[in-house]
Amino acid sequence: MHIVHVFVHVKPGTAEDFIHATMINARASVTTEPGCVRFDVVRRQDYPSRFVLVEVYRTPEDAASHKLTPHYTAWRDTVGPMMAEARTSVVFTNVFPETEKGWECVL
Repeated sequence: MHIVHVFVHVKPGTAEDFIHATMINARASVTTEPGCVRFDVVRRQDYPSRFVLVEVYRTPEDAASHKLTPHYTAWRDTVGPMMAEARTSVVFTNVFPETEKGWECVL
């Protein structure tokens, strides 16, 4: 599996708009992209303007394809002005769950 953690810090007053736009992207990703196994959106409790997107793809190519979708480009263009700093990402490989089955989302 190809797992990407995207770290986001939004400007004050934009968190709810960021959540709205991100939920549209996340839902579209898991329902329309065959290569997207999971897309979690989490928010820091101690710093509520910071988020992590946990994206799980079958392959690196599936992650690259995600960035070509209309829902991703709409998200990128919508949330860009909300960023307090440039978002960053780190790529991981799964250890556990060991199989794709363990990563499946239940919507």
